[in-house]
Amino acid sequence: MLSPEENQRITRIGPDAPMGKLLRRYWMPTCLSSELPEKDGSPLRVRLASEDLIAFRDTKGNVGLVDAYCPHRRAPLFFGRNEECGLRCVYHGWKFDRHGDCVDMPSEPTGTTLQAKVKIRAYPTFEQAGIVWTYMGQPDQKPSKPDFDWMRAPPTHCHVSKTFENCNWLQGLEGGLDTTHSSFAHNNKMGDSNMLRNRDRAPRIEVERTDYGYSYASHRNLGSDGSYVRVYHYFMPFQQVRAQVIAWDGKIYPVARNFGHLWMPIDDTTTFVYNWHYAINPGPELTPDLVEHHETEFGRGKNDNIPGTFRLKRNQSNDYLIDRQVQKTKTFTGIKGVNTQDYALQEGMGPIVDRSREFLGTSDKAIVAMRRLMLEAIKINEEGGTPRGLDPDTYRKARAYDALVPLDGDWRTVMDDDLVAKW
Repeated sequence: MLSPEENQRITRIGPDAPMGKLLRRYWMPTCLSSELPEKDGSPLRVRLASEDLIAFRDTKGNVGLVDAYCPHRRAPLFFGRNEECGLRCVYHGWKFDRHGDCVDMPSEPTGTTLQAKVKIRAYPTFEQAGIVWTYMGQPDQKPSKPDFDWMRAPPTHCHVSKTFENCNWLQGLEGGLDTTHSSFAHNNKMGDSNMLRNRDRAPRIEVERTDYGYSYASHRNLGSDGSYVRVYHYFMPFQQVRAQVIAWDGKIYPVARNFGHLWMPIDDTTTFVYNWHYAINPGPELTPDLVEHHETEFGRGKNDNIPGTFRLKRNQSNDYLIDRQVQKTKTFTGIKGVNTQDYALQEGMGPIVDRSREFLGTSDKAIVAMRRLMLEAIKINEEGGTPRGLDPDTYRKARAYDALVPLDGDWRTVMDDDLVAKW
């Protein structure tokens, strides 16, 4: 468990909070590229790490991310005119480019020196893998751009979606790092022996620290079939990656894809989750039908969101449409959708869970390891050091993999080549 003070330290993410300052050392997802579909198009409201911002795609196609309010009289720039490589406030016409510079001040006398003195808060951005990324930290500490394996896959082999979660970001991250709960919360075919994670529901967990965070392996004893080993990665501070072996009709199929999430705090009590999956080798493309099948399985398909939003139709207001009869007979939760099951539990903990009241077990090794890394990283950052996970060279070749390994075998040897990125 954590003390109340430690819990505050790793959950609060405002600009002046210790965790907020740590998060701002990293490049963070801001929005999907598809949310800014055209040059000089409509500005987009963005709230990230408790800061209110406006994103816009300028005339050249570059994305700006600036303060949500004009510095003149604090009028909202959401209503601004996106024109000629800048965002013009409709209150008095002051115009700002994506760097935050005031490039026009028509309500002031010609030649005014005021224009050169006015600058709006602006953050650098770049686009890759269908995401607009930003860096909100000190300019002299800006790290290299992230370079995860899934970011290098072509658009035909990678898909990214986004969902809203109504709780603190750390609750989502901890759920993603918890492999044991998948044998329960995500048991969607009770009694089906093809579900490998249901044949041993108390996996043995190994955690190995790395320069990017940690990798960890869970071992499930399947008897004569060997040990089912799942190797995850935790990329500090807010990303998880995993794989999945598929069993069907008594046959076990190798891993073809990796899955993962980035939990991005909107503020202390709400989160946007960026969900990605990609083909881990050059080969078959992720067709629209395959993507929709995957998204629907996780409860975030085309028909699962409230139209025009990233909010699920199955949510707190309707108890996630839990079906108690289905819970009695077919699935462990009675809730449809893998991510929806997660949200029901994580949101149900409250806006920020009180971790001082927990009783942790052996299945929580990965959770404990993450919290220790996070508290250490906050301290390192406060002392002027360099936290883990900032250097892409530390994780560029890492990917997740699952495999069946002989009970007396060495999973590292069996999976050695498969744990190396191919893109």
